[in-house]
Amino acid sequence: MKQLAGINRRDLMGIMGRFGATSTLLAASGMAGVVGAPALARAAEQTQAKRNATPAKFQFRYGGAGYNPEALRIVHVGCLDFIREVEALSNGAIRVEFIGNNQICNELDCVKKTQQGIIDIFTSATQNAAGGAPYYNVLDFAYLFPSRAAFYHFFYHPKSEALLREPLRKRHGIQFLFTMFEARGLMMGLKYKDRPTISSLAELQGTKNRVTGTQLGRITMELLGLNPVPVAWEETLDGLKQGLIDGAETWSSAVVAFNMTPVVSQAVELGMFAGLEHAAMSTKSFDKLGSELQGVVLEAAYITQVRIQAAHEAALTNVVGATNPPTEGTVFHKMGVRVAMLPDAEMEKAERLASPEFVPGPWEQWRERLNGWSGGQDVFKEIHAIAREIPRKTPAQDVAPRRWWQNA
Repeated sequence: MKQLAGINRRDLMGIMGRFGATSTLLAASGMAGVVGAPALARAAEQTQAKRNATPAKFQFRYGGAGYNPEALRIVHVGCLDFIREVEALSNGAIRVEFIGNNQICNELDCVKKTQQGIIDIFTSATQNAAGGAPYYNVLDFAYLFPSRAAFYHFFYHPKSEALLREPLRKRHGIQFLFTMFEARGLMMGLKYKDRPTISSLAELQGTKNRVTGTQLGRITMELLGLNPVPVAWEETLDGLKQGLIDGAETWSSAVVAFNMTPVVSQAVELGMFAGLEHAAMSTKSFDKLGSELQGVVLEAAYITQVRIQAAHEAALTNVVGATNPPTEGTVFHKMGVRVAMLPDAEMEKAERLASPEFVPGPWEQWRERLNGWSGGQDVFKEIHAIAREIPRKTPAQDVAPRRWWQNA
């Protein structure tokens, strides 16, 4: 963590041992600049004292997959923000311990450990969570969301309760809390460093690209001619470095947060399908709270969501450099990663090749399955329509937040 560069591992572990990992991480995430051990210890002690001022009625464990405060400054998932809010709004009645760095769960098994009751809250990509909760696939139709603004508009929409959250609760025991959003593109390896900036879909067709576990994402990439190859996230860096794959299906901030920029030469903003690092809670843990504290959790999730919406958009421009050209001083600028924004005509071509709106056949089985799980709604049609209620060029930060559980 950059802000803890002045602290060696032994001192850091000692501070965590004295004041708790979560109090230390909360303290560190709120400090600016390079922090020394004495300053962090004082801040952690104050944070611990504040958190323990009243006895907690409920103590929850939050599995943060591979995240830590530094990664959370780049991919604004809001883990620590949520803990701060829910503990403050509940006046200490709810206490949450954050366990990141893959110490209790990883991207692929956090959802399962939440369903098993090992942890109460988790963060992972929805595509990875789909392995244990297949209804998450409802977000993965090709070109379902035409922009980041369109996704946030849907997420805040009262109908998102029936289309997304309610089926997750009923079928999988999962209460969806908050999320960031970036559309997934292709991050091309070093063999593209000396090639012209990609400007057409044809230049990508025939390449071999890493794909997550998402079954709908594979359909999309096959329809686009992108030869999806399942590769674990932990192995993706080596695959790009050694040229075993041409590119990786992911999003720009993930490349920066997990130090993949040295092996990425071009970030192609293809916008194929959703990229979400989200947080969700076990419905069993949520149901224990009673209506008043359930309202606190939802309000804390809403406040966190609003913060994510603004902070992540700012980070994309000012930290990651996901613009063409990247802003000076950003990670993409420093590392020489070019951002390829395909022309509108090429994006329309890709959508017509892959979207269920234009190519219904390959999607029929999944549409039927998801419609059944949702109680008979045509989920693609419904979400697709909501996502197009606002103009395509609307900036994501201009989407008005709404408390989605009200007037549902």
